[in-house]
Amino acid sequence: MNSIAIFCGSALGSDPVYLQVAELVGKTLAKHQITLVYGGGRSGLMGMVAESALQAGGQVIGVIPKQLVDRELAHPNLTALYVVDNMHQRKTQMSELSDGFIAIPGGAGTLEEIFEQWTWAQLGIHQKPCAFLNVDGFYDDLLKFLQLTADKGFTHQRFCSSLIASDNIEEILAQFKAYVPPQPKWGVADQQDLVKNA
Repeated sequence: MNSIAIFCGSALGSDPVYLQVAELVGKTLAKHQITLVYGGGRSGLMGMVAESALQAGGQVIGVIPKQLVDRELAHPNLTALYVVDNMHQRKTQMSELSDGFIAIPGGAGTLEEIFEQWTWAQLGIHQKPCAFLNVDGFYDDLLKFLQLTADKGFTHQRFCSSLIASDNIEEILAQFKAYVPPQPKWGVADQQDLVKNA
């Protein structure tokens, strides 16, 4: 596991624990010599994850759309910063640069990013793990809902089972190392066409 994408809020949230966890995530990735891939901003939890990784001697790659460089205040001191044309390119490049994906607390953008990667895993576009760092039960209700989608026949159980959820970043990293991807939704034969059209 050489690099991991972290999806999280560009705001700090209302509980100091979110900031503490963002700082811990950055330090932990640096300690394990795992490159942090993230959205490139210096505000909110995004900025704290990046700054803590950098201060701990880690490598940090940011990917940000050009129209958000000023709005999200692109971090000036990253190992590398890729400025892309739009949000779709941002997510695609982050996916290509990363060996796994972790959502820590955030809002709609965080959810949209992690769900796209989880969907791509289901379709066989990639075989990389997805996880929720479930800080203080932040994702409890969401995880229950995702299980409901399997119970009601809209998601194969193997895809829900493949999602990793823990309140401990070290545990998530350990599960990433042991990760075995589920069989894609339509089998391996279709993967090349899906990648081509992604």
